[in-house]
This record gives sequence, structure tokens and C-alpha cells, in this order.
Amino acid sequence: MDEIVGVVLAGGKGRRLGEPKMHAELDGRPLLQIALDHVAEAGLPPVVVAKPGSDLPPVSCPVLLEPEEPEHPLLGIVTALQELPDARGIVVHGGDLPFVPAALLRALAEAPGPLVPVAAGRPQPLVARYDRAQLPALEEALADDASITATVRGVATLEGVRLATLDPTGHAFLNVNTPEDLRRARVIAHALSERRQ
Repeated sequence: MDEIVGVVLAGGKGRRLGEPKMHAELDGRPLLQIALDHVAEAGLPPVVVAKPGSDLPPVSCPVLLEPEEPEHPLLGIVTALQELPDARGIVVHGGDLPFVPAALLRALAEAPGPLVPVAAGRPQPLVARYDRAQLPALEEALADDASITATVRGVATLEGVRLATLDPTGHAFLNVNTPEDLRRARVIAHALSERRQ
């Protein structure tokens, strides 16, 4: 299976949100399903990575379990690469990012190698492409408790006009961590829905 797999990272506990994060709804769909729909629309086989105790809505794709510890954003990426040895690479999609365009995921999948979007000067490693060849370096960074942002320095970037074309609303990297984030996301979702009508 020399393919790219779409990996939805769903290991966050939602402490700041005050409810299981992956159940939080926009337009009647839980965040986890929204992310899986993006992956499906991009034409990628979907996989979810979560912790053993994660409270997830029902899904119809494989769920890979990452260890309970550490709580580190690299852990889901490393787990996916370890558990999908036949995949050439993965495109990750943070489960709390409800506005990631399928076109962006497709572009990451079609890239010749690892690729990290950079928005407003900041790398966005939770919507990015990782390949199997990176696994040893990612495992080392995880063992050293290195920041995920520092870990992806040196990886090819997707930014500027090309990124803006793939993310025309500019909301791809808006994540839902707090009740205020969720309220804002619902306002944006409503506005986007009205614009499409």
C-alpha cells in the first residue's frame, strides 16, 4: 500500500472546552466527523488516532490508539507512522480544526514529500504532510520532549499566495479549544453556509 493516509488527530481531552472536544458540534456534526468528512472529500483513506480513554463519537474508520503518556502533539503523528508501516506517508488533520479545506489536504497529499503550511509566520504542523523517512527524527524529538514547531523546522513549507489559494476563507487553522473558540467557529460556519446558498 504505497499510499498517503489521512490521519485525524483526536487525542486531546478538551479540558479547556469543558466537554469532550470531538463531540462538540458545528452545523449538527461533531468536530471529529467534520474532520473525517474533509479527509474523505480529499480522497484519502481515513484513520483516527486517539488515546485509549478518549470519548469519541462513532466512526466508520480504523482508530489507532496512542499511549496515554506523554500528552504531546507529536505522539499522534509518531503513532500513525509506526502503526501504518505500508503507507508512504500521512496527511494529518487536527480534529479540532473545523475549517480545513479538502483542497489543502489534497495538495499536501500530492506533494513530493513532507510539507508544512506556514500561516501568519507560524508553522502549522497539525495540518501537514509527514513521510515514513521522518519517523526516526520524530521519535527522537518526542523522546526529547521537543516542541512540534521546532521539530518541523527545515521541512519544506507551503505559504503565501499558494496557501491562500488553497485556504480562500483564511480559517483553515482556526482551532477549537475553548467555549469562546466554539462560539466563534459556529458564527463562521453559519456565515459560510449562508454564503454558499
